[in-house]
Amino acid sequence: MAAIRRVVFNQKGGVGKSTITVNLAATAARQGRKVLVVDLDPQGNSSHYLMGAPAGERHLGGLFDQFLNITLFGKQAHEFIEETPFAGLHLLASHPSLSDMMGKLDARHKIFKLREAFDALDEEIGFDEIWIDTPPALNFYTLSALIAAQRCLIPFDCDTFSRQALYGLMNSVEEIRADHNPQLAIEGIVVNQFQPRASLPARQVAELRAEGLPILDTPLSASVRIRESHEASRPMPYLDQRHKLTLEFDQLYRQLNDAA
Repeated sequence: MAAIRRVVFNQKGGVGKSTITVNLAATAARQGRKVLVVDLDPQGNSSHYLMGAPAGERHLGGLFDQFLNITLFGKQAHEFIEETPFAGLHLLASHPSLSDMMGKLDARHKIFKLREAFDALDEEIGFDEIWIDTPPALNFYTLSALIAAQRCLIPFDCDTFSRQALYGLMNSVEEIRADHNPQLAIEGIVVNQFQPRASLPARQVAELRAEGLPILDTPLSASVRIRESHEASRPMPYLDQRHKLTLEFDQLYRQLNDAA
């Protein structure tokens, strides 16, 4: 059975892509799912969040290098995957070399190779879910992820500029769906760093709902605890199971699966 593939996408930095990717993946793993996190951002925030250290010998740089160099053929996709310290949670780690090779990958039209790798993993490993973190740009790696995925989550941080960009983001996803990946759908907009006592965030979310945008019902609260989670390299479900934010990730994950 093919894995459910979700991409977390926003061209704006600092909206919580890595935090949402890792914590929803960790929530799935805690519930007994076999999960893979794919960190396509050369900055490697998701990789550091899960491992607390630079990538070892297995990473996405090696996989993409194999796409470019036919003399490197021989390794299967699963041989680039790292085990994390958390049961059921696996990682295709980022690597600094991703920045250097992006132009070559784009020029040689390797945009569908990630989807092919995921298809191979369905045969080799049989993950239940694949969660993809993307760079804050609509570049080769982000396009590869959107072509490889079935569902797209868009983080929104209740910022005026972020709101203005939402329509452009949704149009980009729709264009990729029409041109390259008819299975791709926007699963919803995740409201992140939400402060319920502040009037502006509540008003913005209400206005977006009124405009018909697919705002998911569970907002994620702003909390200093998430910074502690990053520093400890322990996703919230492993750091503090009873924390409000952990329960919100759990509720959001249930909502996504109930709607599927």
